[in-house]
Amino acid sequence: DSKGMILWLKLDKKVQDQCVSKLQGDQYVYSFLFLAKFYPEDVADELVQEVTQHLFFLQVKQAILSMDIYCPPEASVLLASYAVQAKFGDYDEDTYKPGMLASEDLLPQRVIDQYQMTLEMWEERIKVWYADHRGMTRDEAEMEYLKIAQDLEMYGVNYFSISNKKDTELWLGVTAVGLNVYEKENKLQPKMTFTWNEIRHVSFDDKKFIIKPAEKNAPNFVFFSKNAKMNKLILNLCIGNHDLFMFRRKPDSIETQQMKAVAREEKQRRQMQRNRLAKEKQLREEAEREKAAMEQRLLQYQEEIRLANEALRRSEETADLLAEKSRIAAEEAQLLREKATEAEQEIARIRLSAMKTEEEKVHLERKTREAEMLTAQLVEESERRAAEANKLKDELLRARVAEKEAKEKLLDFLSRLTSYDLIAHADVEQLSLEIEKERVEYLEKSKHLQNQLRELRSEIEVLKVGEKQSQFDQIHEEQLRMGENKYSTLRKSKSGSTKSRVAFFEE
Repeated sequence: DSKGMILWLKLDKKVQDQCVSKLQGDQYVYSFLFLAKFYPEDVADELVQEVTQHLFFLQVKQAILSMDIYCPPEASVLLASYAVQAKFGDYDEDTYKPGMLASEDLLPQRVIDQYQMTLEMWEERIKVWYADHRGMTRDEAEMEYLKIAQDLEMYGVNYFSISNKKDTELWLGVTAVGLNVYEKENKLQPKMTFTWNEIRHVSFDDKKFIIKPAEKNAPNFVFFSKNAKMNKLILNLCIGNHDLFMFRRKPDSIETQQMKAVAREEKQRRQMQRNRLAKEKQLREEAEREKAAMEQRLLQYQEEIRLANEALRRSEETADLLAEKSRIAAEEAQLLREKATEAEQEIARIRLSAMKTEEEKVHLERKTREAEMLTAQLVEESERRAAEANKLKDELLRARVAEKEAKEKLLDFLSRLTSYDLIAHADVEQLSLEIEKERVEYLEKSKHLQNQLRELRSEIEVLKVGEKQSQFDQIHEEQLRMGENKYSTLRKSKSGSTKSRVAFFEE
């Protein structure tokens, strides 16, 4: 309002009559915030419509980032990952660029200041969890965000500065389940709690606020606020939260049942549509992977066919060369055989011829020896050529066999490629009949997240700047050491009779 205090507009009064304007220059300026006045006890059960959930998510997210709600560093990173999933959808390694989250308001400034970590280091840790949320829709990511946020100690608490009869300054916290009383230096751990079913009546007289317990013979719970206007706001919040508290514990009205039924049907319809889209996306990705694998195998087969063709060509060339060599060798052997025959005939004619002189005889003997030597050489050369021809025939036979094997291998490659195409098409058709796998159960996921929170807490502990730790951080660390949380603290603060809690407040 004009005095800087929180003021909820009354729907039955004019805005101009509610002191919400501020004079700037010679004009009155009106500034409004669209917020939920009363927090739900259980976000999963009470936020029925998606638009309500989204607006409430934005409100809680802003309260955490502006540090109106204390959030531990490791939980801030986890919440940031859900906020990124809600805004950008599934993490895609191909389109994600380092630094794309730097411009987003994701972490409380208090958390950033407390650690010797750059924005890139924080982004990397957010990205790890962001990638784990694949397949989660916007409303699912926002709901997971709110489920974690409602476990924070300051979630849903409206704080008011009060004092008891001894002028001890305290905090009064108005919540969906009752009234909490905190010590002035500790807004996280209430010292006592009065649930709405323990309260019979609330009223105020100027700055004095009076709460009458439902328990018989219990004294009134009295505290003092700064001014009467604050008491009006406290009373208004008490009445509204008390009515909602009692309303939640009654059977749902017909209107509420119809609203929840419509919301369930709409949710089921969207879920079916998401399942269909997810299945189509999965099949498309599988088909693309199969296509890429087939293209890779096709390239491999093409290379093998090229090599087989090359081997076949070389085999054919070798076979032709060997056949030519074999023909030449056979011709040379035949020629040598003919020459040897002629030499033998010449020897026979020489032996049968008469020698009239000794000189002719000697000359004849010399010619005879030369002819015999030539004959022996021709016979030896003929045998060598014949052996070489046989060897060439054997090599030609082996070359023909290799050529046949190369052709068979080539045909085998082609037949395998054709058969694989048929199998691949059959696999794609089979994939189209598969049903999307069920998501991991919430409890198992919650356990996994708790382990991740502990790991992150240990990882960044060494980077903590001790002197920048706030009082809330110190209280939270003490809670962790004692193994306490929001709900165990509330159970303790509700213990004992109403009379004993009122007496403790007055001390």
